[in-house]
Amino acid sequence: MSTANTMPLTYNAYVTQIATLAIVNTNTVNNIVVGVDDAFNAIIPQMINYAELRIQRDLDLLPAETSNTSYALTPSSNLLQVSANDFVTIQTVSVTSGTSIVPLIPTTKEFLQNVYNNSASTGTPVYFAMYGGDAATGGTTYNNIVVGPYPDAAYPVVLTGTTRTPSLAQAATTAYAGITTTFISTYLQDLFIMASMVYISAYQRNFGRMSDDPNMAQSYEGQYQALMHGALQEEYRKKFEASAWSSKSASPVATPTR
Repeated sequence: MSTANTMPLTYNAYVTQIATLAIVNTNTVNNIVVGVDDAFNAIIPQMINYAELRIQRDLDLLPAETSNTSYALTPSSNLLQVSANDFVTIQTVSVTSGTSIVPLIPTTKEFLQNVYNNSASTGTPVYFAMYGGDAATGGTTYNNIVVGPYPDAAYPVVLTGTTRTPSLAQAATTAYAGITTTFISTYLQDLFIMASMVYISAYQRNFGRMSDDPNMAQSYEGQYQALMHGALQEEYRKKFEASAWSSKSASPVATPTR
């Protein structure tokens, strides 16, 4: 497998970069780079969390899209419970009927409640709707999907959607801190660092109007937004969602336009 033509950030390299920009001295303890300031070390996990979550929400990354075939519908039950850990957003729901995979049409739960409101009439599901999370744990265990009509068999289900990519924070161990990278720390390290610096501005007390440097957080935010714009266009191109549903950048001089 070929290597990335970038300068990937391992956990140690990431902490070193942030500490340099934040003017915090570091040491290496048990092969893990740490700051000499306990407060700095305390915010590293949530700083990574903040940056990675921002990037994944802003860009809808192609590598975050996945599929799952471990679920099946129960005959005469229109409810499918999907683990909250499997998907952040569900994009498609399909059922396997014989040798065919039948994509279901997304609709509203009100439509299903009115048209397919009991199990007296069953068949191959045609529609689905998201129905919220489980009440017992406030949605931290399951997300519910309802289908219509009620299934007449135990149809295997194919789900596609987005999930969270592995976090660089998981590499903060003696064995992996100096070698492990992630997709974000390999291909979006510029965004990763800028988003982290927005977060660390609060640690440096430079986040608001009464701070020593009120423009610091805004400057990093401006850089993040500029970088994010370019990365967003690239993600559209990866998924053939760019101009004219192609994978090419829009040309300002092409005539006629695509």
